[in-house]
Amino acid sequence: MKLQTCVTLLAGVFVFGAMVSLHAANAHDPIRLWPHGAPNETGSFGPEHDTQKPTDSLVGGKTVAKITDVTVPTITFYPAPAGNSGATVVVFPGGGYRILAMDLEGTEVCQWLNSIGVNAVLLKYRVPMRPGLPRYAAPLQDAQRALGIVRSHAEDWHINPNRIGVLGFSAGGHLAAAVSNNYGKRTYSQVDVTDNTSCRPDFALLIYPAYLTEGDHLTQLASDLPVTAKTPPTFLIQTEDDPVHVENSLVYYRALKDAHVPAEMHIYSEGHHGYGLRPTAFPVTHWPTLAHEWLHTIGMIVSKDRQ
Repeated sequence: MKLQTCVTLLAGVFVFGAMVSLHAANAHDPIRLWPHGAPNETGSFGPEHDTQKPTDSLVGGKTVAKITDVTVPTITFYPAPAGNSGATVVVFPGGGYRILAMDLEGTEVCQWLNSIGVNAVLLKYRVPMRPGLPRYAAPLQDAQRALGIVRSHAEDWHINPNRIGVLGFSAGGHLAAAVSNNYGKRTYSQVDVTDNTSCRPDFALLIYPAYLTEGDHLTQLASDLPVTAKTPPTFLIQTEDDPVHVENSLVYYRALKDAHVPAEMHIYSEGHHGYGLRPTAFPVTHWPTLAHEWLHTIGMIVSKDRQ
């Protein structure tokens, strides 16, 4: 597959209304990742709850759910209701590994994926970060376990086990990169035969990703992301004015390029951070059109006119 590089400053018009009008009525019941409890959970967190406040800023004119104290991670399957391409995307909401933006970067994203014929799986991973461990340690366990479970359900969920990818926002973008490069060995003791199933994503979309650089060294790739030629094809979106730093995408893209991994990157001048796929005044929020086209380009979605 030929390496693709595309750095854009403007995007075309994207019709968003039909996308957000979808409902989650077709979602399956949530599935617990860990039948006997997540690894190393000690019960030191309170009940799961939403931390949003009336004074919080709106995104696209709407509030954002901010879930924290997640100790029972789950996945929820959203089958594409029509025109099912067989492709599936596991969605990782962001929130700094402190909270999960479960609607802005979760359910709304699953609805959009369904609208383009892609199955979606929403991962509710453990937050906040566990004391004494890297911020991504528990979430990476959850992501690895989730990918294995999803792939093991390929037959009964009518999905293609060779077209299962990940899509993450901010910290969820880091999690998507982490599982894209740490899939050879589980970071937890085997639970059941599901853990014999590959947890390597077939592709990855990183939307305004965070934590891809080594701390404050903005020209150095994070040491927990050992990019190789087997890292899956990757799509990146970020803006130059992102307070999380555009270097996250730039450094990761360079590592992908050096490893000869097919990659596509779009950098915009403005747009800030945390917009999900809600349209704002900034062209970067048209990124779903570009992502949809990229999924066609890498062969994860195959329409009749492209066969």
